[in-house]
Amino acid sequence: MTVALTGGIGSGKSTVAAALAARGALVVDADALAREVVEPGTPGLASVVAEFGPGALRPDGSLDRAALASIVFADPQRLAALEAIVHPLVGRRSAALIEEAPEGAVVVYDVPLLAETANGDRSRVGEFDVVVVVEAPVETRIARLVARGLDEADARARIDAQASDEERRAIADHVLVNDGDLAALDAAVDELWTRLAGPG
Repeated sequence: MTVALTGGIGSGKSTVAAALAARGALVVDADALAREVVEPGTPGLASVVAEFGPGALRPDGSLDRAALASIVFADPQRLAALEAIVHPLVGRRSAALIEEAPEGAVVVYDVPLLAETANGDRSRVGEFDVVVVVEAPVETRIARLVARGLDEADARARIDAQASDEERRAIADHVLVNDGDLAALDAAVDELWTRLAGPG
């Protein structure tokens, strides 16, 4: 079974992914793959530099994520340009990893921007047996992001650059609301895991 796990920044999606992994899921992390495909020496990084210029690089030749984020989160067209480079590379790499999964495994594809890409390509959703959306109130998400070190304006800009809760719910088979404590979230993940893998 292939499960798409998605949710906006600050929703707790990564916590849910870790909890599913602890229960036996094979988690494929799209964010980790997005870093992998733009490592130094990759065609992905060369494409980013061609699009955004040498200012996208740190002195050591690696991608300057902070500099790039300050550009793309303030400009939807520049964000779209970055996504047009990275998303196909991540898609190919994730498909290969999912293909390699053992028979009978519950494969969870941890993909933050599924709703955003699905808006332009509905077939993306059809690649998965189940789509799970993690959501939390916007103010809760902002508080979590500020606690991680973002300022409030940056946190709001990042949330605004992503799909809305309504857009995510439109593609969801299950919505997991993460607006309580970790014990409540763990109980919700238990219920979800039972649906995905069966009791026991």
